[in-house]
Order: sequence, then C-alpha cells, then structure tokens
Amino acid sequence: MTSTSVKPNMLPPGLVSNLQDVLSKRGGGDQPTQPSTSQPEEDSLDSSKPIVLVTNGDGIESPGLTFLVEALVRQDLYNVHVCAPQSDKSVSGHSVTLRETVSVSSADINGATAYEVAGTPVDCVSLALSGALFSWSKPLLVISGINRGSNCGHQMLYSGVVAGAREALISGVPSLSISLNWRKDESQENDFKDAVAVCLPLINAAIRDIGKGDFPKSCFLNIEIPSSPLSNKGFKITKQSTWRSIPSWQVVSANRYPPGHFMNNQQSLGIQLAQLGRDASAAGAARRVTTQKKNVEIESTGAAGKSDFERVKKYFRLEFVDKEQDNVDEDLDFRAVESGFVSVTPLSLSPHLESDTQTAASNWISSALQEQ
Repeated sequence: MTSTSVKPNMLPPGLVSNLQDVLSKRGGGDQPTQPSTSQPEEDSLDSSKPIVLVTNGDGIESPGLTFLVEALVRQDLYNVHVCAPQSDKSVSGHSVTLRETVSVSSADINGATAYEVAGTPVDCVSLALSGALFSWSKPLLVISGINRGSNCGHQMLYSGVVAGAREALISGVPSLSISLNWRKDESQENDFKDAVAVCLPLINAAIRDIGKGDFPKSCFLNIEIPSSPLSNKGFKITKQSTWRSIPSWQVVSANRYPPGHFMNNQQSLGIQLAQLGRDASAAGAARRVTTQKKNVEIESTGAAGKSDFERVKKYFRLEFVDKEQDNVDEDLDFRAVESGFVSVTPLSLSPHLESDTQTAASNWISSALQEQ
C-alpha cells in the first residue's frame, strides 16, 4: 500500500468540519463522521471532594487564572475544573456565540481538568454547566478570575469576568468574580500570586458555607483587590458605584494598520472563506432567480451597488481613560479599592439589589471574615 504524506491542517477545526459536511452533501468525498456523544476523558473524580469550576476573562494562559488554579489544586480539597477562553475576552460583557461552531481543546494545568474554548466567558460557563463537556453539570462553586484590572462600577457591564460569574448565578450556581486593580508600569505578575493568598480564605469559607446552606442566595460576590494585595487594609462590604472609564476612540492610519492587521492568519483566512461562501450563495441565488424569470438580469456589484474600490474605509481604536470621581462615599466599591481595602460587593440579577439580599450577603461576609 502506498503511504500518503499528510500536511498539518491549519484551518480551524470547526471550519474543517463544516466544509467536509458541505462537500459530502454535494456527493464528493467520504461521508462525514458522526459526532461523538461520549463524555471527554477526565481524571477520576473523588466523590468526597466538591467540584469547583474556574473561568476568567483574560484567557486560559493568564497568570491570574494559573496562580488561582494552582493554589486550589495545592490544597487538595476540591475537584478543580477549568473552562476558560483561549484568548483575551476581558471586555466581552455578557455576550454569547450563536450560529457558529465553538471549538474546545484540552489544556494542560497540573492537577486540574482543563479546557480552552474559542468563545466568551459566558460561553465557557454555559457550556461547562450544560453537561455536554464534563461528566457533571453543577459544580458547588464557580470562580471567575483573577482578572487583570479593576471592574468596579459600570465597568461590570463591559466585564467578561463578571459576566462569567453572573451566568453561573443565572444557572443557579453560587459564584464569585475576582479582579486585581492592575496598574500599568507598577504592577507585577507576582501580584496575582499575592491576590490569590488574599482571597483564598474567602473562597474556602464560601465553599464551606455553600455545603451547609449558609451562603447568600440570589446574588454573587464581586471581589476587587487593591494594587498592593498584601498591604490591604482588610475586607470591606461595598456597594456598586457608577464609576466608569471614559471610552476614547482614536483614528488610526490605514497605512499603519492595513486590513487584517488585528487578526491572526486563521481569523483572516476564515473571514475570507466566509466572504467567498456568501458570494457563492449570492451567485447561486442570482442564478435561481434568472432561471425562474428570464426577463430579470441580476449583476452582483457588492453592498449598496459599490465595488470594494469605491467604498470608504476608516480605522479606529478604542481605549478607556480613567477619570476622577467626586463621590466620597467610602462604602462604594471603587473608593474602597482606592483606599487600600479589598472590596466585596454583592450583585444580583435585578438592577437593584433587594434589601434582604443585601443584608443576608453582608451578614455572611462579616461572619466569614471573623472566622479567618
């Protein structure tokens, strides 16, 4: 038998699968392989240990997630599972991926069962809790973090790490979101390790009290750690502020950043193939209409009848600029962090936290911290 050399496939697996399916339906190539319905291989679960799911917004290779997972594994108290974005999705908000195939790959994190997902933090949590990825569908706790950068105030609306915790609450699973107030040119990677040391006692207390039914319901906790974690002044129960950074759009030279500059090769190729697919569909539709109505002539000239050479293209880049806040309420999240406290803010799914939920969360946080 003659051996055939096969070159590595550089296309995204989801795209390859879709193309194979299309080709097989056209009568060319082998029949598509039926997707496996079996669970992916996992290490044997210790039924005596609770399951903890970790996700984040910065991506699976971020130091905040790595140090957190390593610390949880080192305690040998939990079955630690990770389902996190394969790239930075820190400002993805509560977005999900629809009408597209999401690829998932196993990841190597010692002591944990880990997967990286070509999607958002919400995709990761939703998939993990669906029962389609892991052999379980409901962990005891979901931890989203540790994020690089503060998510106080209205920043939570943009935040992927907060959205991951919120998605868990929507599914009825207790959750925490954790962020480090990272300062450019000042903070160092080891600050994440210190941040883990600061918040780990609260994580352990949450897991303990969830098992006893004492953890507050109908809300999740957003934990904000100051820039110098080990120099913090203690934990402080806070309220969500209206603080936000100001979006600043800058015009970017087309010569400096040509089309595709912000995309990797696979993304660029995928977009080109998608455009070819749309063009092919349009051409097919045109042929069908022409066949049905001989007196109608259709010519494809691009969107709005303009060719690519006639379109005006501009390039912009978004940055967020911090602004000073006049509010001096020390119970607000951003003010507490600026003052050196670890801010712990209960957040619910409703725009306004109910007073009984706020009271229950505050009472639990106070009792948990007193036992440390």
